[in-house]
Amino acid sequence: MFLATVVISVLLSLALLASAAGKLTENPGATAAVTGVGVPPERIPVLAALEIAGAAGLLVGLAWAPLGIAAAVGVVLYFLGAVIAHLRVKDGGYGPAAGLLVVAVLVLVLRSITA
Repeated sequence: MFLATVVISVLLSLALLASAAGKLTENPGATAAVTGVGVPPERIPVLAALEIAGAAGLLVGLAWAPLGIAAAVGVVLYFLGAVIAHLRVKDGGYGPAAGLLVVAVLVLVLRSITA
């Protein structure tokens, strides 16, 4: 079971880092998705920092379970907020955020039972 936790945590961390890179390099697709739900452009680096922190916490949390669980909770809340933001403005582009939310919940469950 721990092997599954490692694999899924690493994959989610890579997705978080890719998303953060898109935000920090001002990729038009990444920034449009965020500003389209009402996030001011000057707040985009904050979201990228949260994603980087989440990725780091998930990876370090593989060695120290309490950190991994806390990071997974943070990532779940991040993507829950993203889904809510999309739904609030009636934007149908919530699929990627919803998918990552499901993966984050899976990581949280796996890390909690392998602690």
